[in-house]
Amino acid sequence: MADTARTNQTAITEFILLGFGVIPDLQILLFLMFLVIYITTVAGNIIIIALVVADQHLHSPMYFFLGNLSCLETCYTSTILPRMLASLLTGDRTISFSGCITQLYFFASLGCTECYLLAAMSYDRYLAICKPLHYSTLMNSRFCLQLAAGSWLNGCLATAIFILFMSPLIFCGPNEIDHFYCDSIPLIKLSCSDTYLITLLDFILACVFTLPPFLLTLTSYVCVIASILRIPFTTGRQKAFSTCSSHLIVVTIFYGTIMIVYMLPKHDKLRDLKKVFSLCYTVLTPLVNPLIYSLRNREVKEALCKAVQSMHFHRKQISHQQKCTGWMGNPS
Repeated sequence: MADTARTNQTAITEFILLGFGVIPDLQILLFLMFLVIYITTVAGNIIIIALVVADQHLHSPMYFFLGNLSCLETCYTSTILPRMLASLLTGDRTISFSGCITQLYFFASLGCTECYLLAAMSYDRYLAICKPLHYSTLMNSRFCLQLAAGSWLNGCLATAIFILFMSPLIFCGPNEIDHFYCDSIPLIKLSCSDTYLITLLDFILACVFTLPPFLLTLTSYVCVIASILRIPFTTGRQKAFSTCSSHLIVVTIFYGTIMIVYMLPKHDKLRDLKKVFSLCYTVLTPLVNPLIYSLRNREVKEALCKAVQSMHFHRKQISHQQKCTGWMGNPS
């Protein structure tokens, strides 16, 4: 019996990611669109990280968490888009069993980490707006490091537990995953084993590791908005709200689309709609993160302008030195 189970388990060596179906006329168009999105996402988030590291004015808790979020978004989108681009370019939609599990691990752990980082950022804004006199004492560098490290560790731990309990599952039947990446629910549906316990574990881990940061984020912003509304002057309200509006937009897109995907009824007609909404938190959120923070944040825009001016100045200096060297080297 054990040998039979082992044989069945190794029968599936690869899966087929169905994605959005076979649309030959749109393959190249989709490839170019996602390629532009991927390049823009990676470049934008790397610029944010570089600005946070290089500019002294951005060495604060808010931008420390923003740098962590940009690093996470770069890794997050890189777990899905390169594989999707290769599939659109070559038409090969297969992924190995180990590759699928690896993608699932990194995608889920980074998604869980993002929940905690967004909660840490919302708590930072809560302290800055609701307890400004105690902000520098409470949100010190040591506490920031602990929040960031805890966010990354919790994300890795939650997914490691899930993958550990998922590894004994036997896959011996269909190997087509009705998604554009290896998500846990479509993958579990393909197993020939009894999936009741792993489905229950998935629900428990989601509640234990993602519900608390969501509730903390929600509570923080309820307190922040209530505090802003109590400010007597309109200019004061606008200034206070501008410091957290960018983060609030990112949080709304991220959690809003996740809720739509997992709360929609399980109906065949809604499968493609769920995939479209899945693109929002897997592709759109990492893309809009640098755009929102750079376009709506004065300090980030100033840091970016200074960086561009500095690069332009250094380029002019190098050009001037080359001209002088050329002139000195010419015989009179």
